[in-house]
Amino acid sequence: MQIKIFATGGTIDKVYYDKNSDFEVGEPQAEVILHDSNVDLEFSVESILKKDSIDFTDEDRAMIHAKVAAESATRIIITHGTDTMVNTAQLLADIAGKTIVFTGSMLPARFKDSDAVFNMGGATMAVQILPPGVYIVINGRVFDPRITKKNLQLKRFEAI
Repeated sequence: MQIKIFATGGTIDKVYYDKNSDFEVGEPQAEVILHDSNVDLEFSVESILKKDSIDFTDEDRAMIHAKVAAESATRIIITHGTDTMVNTAQLLADIAGKTIVFTGSMLPARFKDSDAVFNMGGATMAVQILPPGVYIVINGRVFDPRITKKNLQLKRFEAI
């Protein structure tokens, strides 16, 4: 089973140099996480954006849609910033025949106490077993993006 991972930036890929610096979106961490976790899967990672999702434009989302629609693999993970993940996931709902799983993290993958490794693990399992459709896998749960929101106060996603 081939899994394609599209990295779009977001907190999961952020790099901070010190407590007073701004962030930069660095290289995709999905590949590092999966290699460090010693997964035995066939996967490839493609970086298609390096942005905070708050800065995504309609053109960025259209490009993500086009990449996913054109991809030959039917099992796709998209690492994405959590602030607008739901918006992008909803946009991809018309892509048939593929299992598309969005994930990200509340803290950069490079941080010791990040949720990135747990979320990538969940997304990797989910993309293998869920039927075709679009999902958000984060905080130990699988969400339907049509009825999901990010709770900023609790720093987690929830069904609405």
